[in-house]
Amino acid sequence: MKVAIRRMLKEKNAVLLAHYYQRTEIQEIADFVGDSLALAKKASTTDADIIVFAGVHFMAETAKIINPNKKVLLPDLEAGCSLADGCPPLAFSEFLAANPNHKVVTYINCSAEIKAMSDYVCTSSNAVEVIQSIPEKYDIIFAPDKNLGLYLKKVSGRDLLLWDGSCIVHEAFSLEKLIKLIKEYPKAELIAHPESEPHILELAKFIGSTAKLIEYTKTSPASTFIVATEAGILHKMQKEAPDKHLIPAPAEENNNCACSECAYMKVNTLEKVYDCLKDESPEILIDAAILEKALAPIAQMLNHG
Repeated sequence: MKVAIRRMLKEKNAVLLAHYYQRTEIQEIADFVGDSLALAKKASTTDADIIVFAGVHFMAETAKIINPNKKVLLPDLEAGCSLADGCPPLAFSEFLAANPNHKVVTYINCSAEIKAMSDYVCTSSNAVEVIQSIPEKYDIIFAPDKNLGLYLKKVSGRDLLLWDGSCIVHEAFSLEKLIKLIKEYPKAELIAHPESEPHILELAKFIGSTAKLIEYTKTSPASTFIVATEAGILHKMQKEAPDKHLIPAPAEENNNCACSECAYMKVNTLEKVYDCLKDESPEILIDAAILEKALAPIAQMLNHG
């Protein structure tokens, strides 16, 4: 199946982009693996006719907004996102109407409709830079992730009005289990994604996007890391830092790996990648008016690192 996928990608002049949280077997055959910002940048520069996006729905939508004339495929349309689902367009438009005269900054984890209502779109890689680029005379609304918003308030010193949304993956960590793990590995460094809850971030040695967490494990002199983000990152992290001991931060619920996994990200399978490339379906389609409005803030995002 992997050989067949690679053959079809070549025959159809297609590119397979995958997020770090995808299943290992998908990461292994992808043309490019990265975080949201890196994937958006790759989508903006590809000369492929077809983009197969092994990620979640909002990521494939972003690729389509950047490439309105290319065919963008998502292996499973059910690959959603709790953050995007928790910020419905009608409710958000009412929120904006109730709080006028704000610059609107949205995290990339939202729908195309929400992006179309935004002045800026950011990722966790460049969120601080985006916030700091906005003149202080403007009030700012930040959506949809309240935890990332709280982190941005602390780091930037700006007073942000936050939408009350959160990521189910980054709110699944057990503080009790984490403290026990830290005591078991006293020399380990806790590294965390800024979508994590404040009490997790307070314990972290380093806070950063998925790409920055990977880079930190490579450059830090520490040998052991407790990693507080979606467990799919460990595959790429271990490849980049093979001599380091990586431990996924423990989740509240007991599951197969006792870590925090995104069920949405794991909806995509190798078989679905094969089928969607073969059938060139399901295809991401966006209303032209929404696509046009969403392009400007995404272009701003790509200019901020």
